[in-house]
Amino acid sequence: MVAAVLGVAAGLIFWLWGLAYQPLAVILGITPGLEGLTAGGWLFAGVLGGLIIRRPGAAIFTSIVAGVVEALLGNAWGSGNIIFALVQGAGAEIGIVLFLYSSSRVYVAIVAGGLAGVANVLITIPLYYSGVVPLVVTVYAVSAVASGIVIGGILAWILARGLARAGALARFPLAHER
Repeated sequence: MVAAVLGVAAGLIFWLWGLAYQPLAVILGITPGLEGLTAGGWLFAGVLGGLIIRRPGAAIFTSIVAGVVEALLGNAWGSGNIIFALVQGAGAEIGIVLFLYSSSRVYVAIVAGGLAGVANVLITIPLYYSGVVPLVVTVYAVSAVASGIVIGGILAWILARGLARAGALARFPLAHER
């Protein structure tokens, strides 16, 4: 239930982030590939769900729910974004599982966000950057992974800690970590 609620809330944020994407991409596109800095806005849901719930599949499920909500609200990519949500959520899930679901520390969020960024790169480059010069692809890849670490990872960790401090996560291990 908590993963679904987190996913719906994240889906609303995804939708809003999608509205901001085009103007941001134009500004960042001054340096081709730098629009990868926006990727983290779609990567935090899986990390957040994984950090809070710490059970197998939580990161993937939260990310997919967020993708479905974004698609239902209407976005520039249609329902194809649900496949992206699955792949990105799997990246976050791998980051959480590397620590055996045992911690919600910031380093776990950084690894999960970074791996969600890598997953994003693996699905985005063949679809949107095929035939593009290698320098632009490299700039995109580095930017997307950095965004995954900062927005998808660290920001998700800050949000999870804030929810725990507010008492919203009293029954989850995160609320009992120092």
